[in-house]
Amino acid sequence: MSTPNLPPQFTGRPANDPHAHLFQKKVSLRDTRGTIQRILIYLGEKKGVLVLVFLCAVITTLISIVGTRLNGYTVDNYITTGDIHGLEYICLVMLSIYVANVFSTYGQNILMISAAQKTAANIRRDLFFNLQKLPLAYFDTHSSGDLMSRLTNDVDNINMALSQGVVQLFSGIINIVGMLIAMLILSPLLTLIAISTVPLMFIGTRFLARKTQPYFDSQQLELGKLNGFIEETVSGQKVVKLFSHEKNAEQDFSEINKRLTNSAGLAQGLSGIMGPLNNVINNLTFLVVAVSGGIFIIKGMDMTVGLIFTFLLYMRSFTRPINDILNLFNVLQGALAGAERVFEVIDEEKEYDLPDARDISTISGDILIDHVGFSYLPGKPILQGALLGAEKGQTVAIVGPTGAGKTTIINLLTKFYDFESGRILIDGVEIHDITSKSLRKSISIVLQDPFLFSESVRENIRYGRLSATDQEVEQAAIQARAHEFIMQLPDGYDTILADNGGDLSQGQRQLLSIARAIIARSSVLILDEATSSIDTRTEILIQSALLALMQGKTSFVIAHRLSTIKNADKIVVISHGQVVETGTHPELISLNGFYASIYNSQFKTGMAL
Repeated sequence: MSTPNLPPQFTGRPANDPHAHLFQKKVSLRDTRGTIQRILIYLGEKKGVLVLVFLCAVITTLISIVGTRLNGYTVDNYITTGDIHGLEYICLVMLSIYVANVFSTYGQNILMISAAQKTAANIRRDLFFNLQKLPLAYFDTHSSGDLMSRLTNDVDNINMALSQGVVQLFSGIINIVGMLIAMLILSPLLTLIAISTVPLMFIGTRFLARKTQPYFDSQQLELGKLNGFIEETVSGQKVVKLFSHEKNAEQDFSEINKRLTNSAGLAQGLSGIMGPLNNVINNLTFLVVAVSGGIFIIKGMDMTVGLIFTFLLYMRSFTRPINDILNLFNVLQGALAGAERVFEVIDEEKEYDLPDARDISTISGDILIDHVGFSYLPGKPILQGALLGAEKGQTVAIVGPTGAGKTTIINLLTKFYDFESGRILIDGVEIHDITSKSLRKSISIVLQDPFLFSESVRENIRYGRLSATDQEVEQAAIQARAHEFIMQLPDGYDTILADNGGDLSQGQRQLLSIARAIIARSSVLILDEATSSIDTRTEILIQSALLALMQGKTSFVIAHRLSTIKNADKIVVISHGQVVETGTHPELISLNGFYASIYNSQFKTGMAL
């Protein structure tokens, strides 16, 4: 039975989630309008702050208009007449106005920075929370470095655009409107001359924006690839050095770095033309207005030097925010490219449970995998009608060649992946009818390659059951035969481990992983090559602990060393995705079939399967 399709109205988010409206419509790459709308929705959560920013921008603009008008008034009424006392008085008034302008400008900036930081934090939160809900298959096909880049660089680009851009957009638009009105009141004729070149700036900017956006997209993509490559190379540094591939790593890094440099250079270089181009247009316009004003005065029109001076200042205040807004395009384009990458992850199909799936408090342990089919890639099946089961308390060993599908069965049993045909029953309940969270709480897994957090040894073990006491943690470590080496660490159980336990041996990391499984107290235990990284002597030491741990539990054991699973209640042999033999060790040996041949091969040659 295949998994039912997710109902269109079901998003997997709580009904009372205040951010549920952000996940209704998927935004595809280069959907600029949709991306902007979603950013504005996030920003809209700070409406109160935005209202204050708007009021501060209005106050700043009004102050600028009044202050600028006073400049021309001063020229006509105090400087040309030689009124020193009046000039002193008007200077004090203008000083007060400029001080007020400083405070209003600072107010709008600090308020917008606060809103931008909180908005970026909300986007980063939703991105991280949604990463936790993505299926394992997504992480198998996406670089962790690229995902980290989306969480850091791309969100930072959004934050930068909001903190810098929105203030300039708010104040700029208000300033443009305010100055335009002031210019029209002062001289409609000069205003017409002044705004005649504005369309040229917008046309040029739009043309360049269309040309540069693909390069900004490429820049963010290559940055993600670079971060992914760095993360993999640093994590696999031992392998790089072991095979003397330092030069190859340097060459690969240089190629990615070169592509990033080229994309960033083209994006920043082309977008950098906007500022100088607009400045040239503005300066020419400024010259035309100044000359026109002079001609009008010479011809005796109703204009004064102070009026022309005021108008030119208004014009500067009118064109400056236009330039600032147009120059923002490179910042905004980088932010949009990053936002598209962020929303792309947020919109990925989440791992979900059916609406009527129920929690299970306990599992007895009766498991049936009934003619299950599965493939990672279409047309390349890994499992074909796999049939196996385990009764409560049984230990079932799964053996077979590499790539036969052993670990895949575990991935399906834990709902890390979804099967394409057949069914899986746990205590007679179809696995799709059980929530993933409650199912996984009832299953403990010890993987071949254990993962440890950069936390204390104690907390790494406690991760199996967060409510466990310190005494229970130490008891689990004793059972796993890890207590002895833990006590030799600098701070014992409180020793902080390096990244993924890099300061421990592979065997020691495995012992901690086993202790973590012991403390979980789950109904089903899965050992996926759990002792493959442990030396033979240590393996013998922990066999008794593992046997005690498996008592009363349904256990699945995947092992290459067949000597470790001879006492299993049932051995399932898988080859090419199909169960070819099932029975106990003596029964399978007596069949003299596939299992017997590989067992005898190991026994005689010591080869690992």
